[in-house]
Amino acid sequence: MPRKPAPKAQPKRLIVAITGASGAIFGIRALERLREKAVETHLILSPSALRTIEEETDRTALQVRRLASQVHSYKDIGASMASGSFRTEGMLVAPCSIRTLSGIANSYDENLVVRAADVCLKERRRLVLLLRETPLHLGHIELMERAVSYGATVMPPVPAFHLKPKTIDDVVDHAVMRALEPFGL
Repeated sequence: MPRKPAPKAQPKRLIVAITGASGAIFGIRALERLREKAVETHLILSPSALRTIEEETDRTALQVRRLASQVHSYKDIGASMASGSFRTEGMLVAPCSIRTLSGIANSYDENLVVRAADVCLKERRRLVLLLRETPLHLGHIELMERAVSYGATVMPPVPAFHLKPKTIDDVVDHAVMRALEPFGL
């Protein structure tokens, strides 16, 4: 009896959200690295992220969108990823603003970024938040604690000087690679 060919492995799928905190380069670089690894990416850009991309980088929003496999509207809480049946490795929010952290910590699903993060938490999928804020007050710390207690990983992109980075790109690359480790990438 002839053997059936093994089913093709589905490519890894990851949600990437870029929010309005400073550090849009982290999300952009993550998309670049994920593309190199042939990971299917589903991108959400907040309105503030669009502004931050233009102010902080030499990229346009269109160039960033082209890095993703698929782009979803920030306002579309009915998008595929708003359901647990949409299988992913999880979600990376890079950078993660305090507003987004607050929405996630309080399950305030007013937009697709927070709704997709909420789905990841309820389905016990990885959720990594590259939180970009300093200094922190107690309210920020309590929001981080709440998000972590629900299953998120809060990972401020702190430079690793033991690696002796020579450029900003070295610092960004290290932070992004650390953020992708929990997804097995």
